[in-house]
Amino acid sequence: MSILKVARMGHPVLRQRTRLVDKHEIRTADFQKLIDDMMETMDEYAGIGLAAPQVHQSVRLFVAILDTDGQGDGEPVALINPEITVLSSELIEGWEGCLSIPDIRGRVPRAREIEVKAYDRKGRRISLVARNFTARVIQHETDHLDGVLFFDRMESFETLTFLDEFGKYWSRDRDVPEE
Repeated sequence: MSILKVARMGHPVLRQRTRLVDKHEIRTADFQKLIDDMMETMDEYAGIGLAAPQVHQSVRLFVAILDTDGQGDGEPVALINPEITVLSSELIEGWEGCLSIPDIRGRVPRAREIEVKAYDRKGRRISLVARNFTARVIQHETDHLDGVLFFDRMESFETLTFLDEFGKYWSRDRDVPEE
């Protein structure tokens, strides 16, 4: 396995819509290696999710740890050709960051509850319902597959902050800076 180079904001690959992956391509050695390399890269950079465009691959694939508390516990999974259906019209605003936009955080509104249908790394069709943080991760990574960055979803840039300032002035649970 290899650590892959992560594209940073400004690279054109992050703004392109990715191509669908043919079901027969999923089980190939090259595609399986890409999944493994993405998982290793995500782990190396302490990420919770990583989409193929972030490693310069324009295919509809992302890997993520889909734990409910955002601590990064659990085994990473690969979702290929994900299709999201919003199940709740309720939007919740939460903090997001991105390996392609290092050291920056901002509050982004996302659907509280979604269903995602995709292929897993074995080429099986799967469906899962996700809520709260897990739904946020899936929406964030799927956005990458459509050339969308979390900045594009922010309603206001007032919460945009550097990570080192985030810890000083912001709380995960507060919408306003702590005085």
